[in-house]
Amino acid sequence: MRHRTFGRRLNRSVGHRKSLRRNLMNELFIHERINTTEAKARAIRGDAERVITIAKRGQRVGDEMAKVNARRTIMRRLNNKKVVKKVVEEIAPRFENRPGGYTRMLKVGARRGDAASVVILELVED
Repeated sequence: MRHRTFGRRLNRSVGHRKSLRRNLMNELFIHERINTTEAKARAIRGDAERVITIAKRGQRVGDEMAKVNARRTIMRRLNNKKVVKKVVEEIAPRFENRPGGYTRMLKVGARRGDAASVVILELVED
């Protein structure tokens, strides 16, 4: 039974699943494009878009507390100061006028070893 289990389990324990999601999101924001399986991409896509939305909310002019709060919230999710800085200062301003849909999934095909469907998850260019 999956009582109180939110999101996709990906056949991993709780700690392994959290660190996998965190690492994939960090890599997505660092490189702005990653190759991964479709299941993993679907698992992190919503979280990554939520992080960008939080960073956009922190961009409001004149509201210093919102900026600090946004950085702290994103830091809680990503746990990497350099990535948080990049998201807040570079990525969020790019999507300032976009209401959502910051990522794109492109299907590549099946992986040779285990036939898992592989996708490219990337940030959308404006």
